[in-house]
Amino acid sequence: MKDHEHPFFRPLWRRAAVVAVCAAWSIFEFATGASMWGTIALAFTAYAVWQFFFLYKEPEPAGSADDQSGQSGAKE
Repeated sequence: MKDHEHPFFRPLWRRAAVVAVCAAWSIFEFATGASMWGTIALAFTAYAVWQFFFLYKEPEPAGSADDQSGQSGAKE
């Protein structure tokens, strides 16, 4: 399992929140004059955007037809 495939990041709002926090951190660092830390936080932001919006694929639904085909409902 890759980082961007972790179940915690399935809701879009969580992925967007991580990107927003990284971007806010970067802005704060640049505003306080810490350009090195601002650049590092900006790199985190770019990495999060790449992982959570470009590489992320929605997982298959748990109740797909393939999962249901082998179950007849009979209990042993």
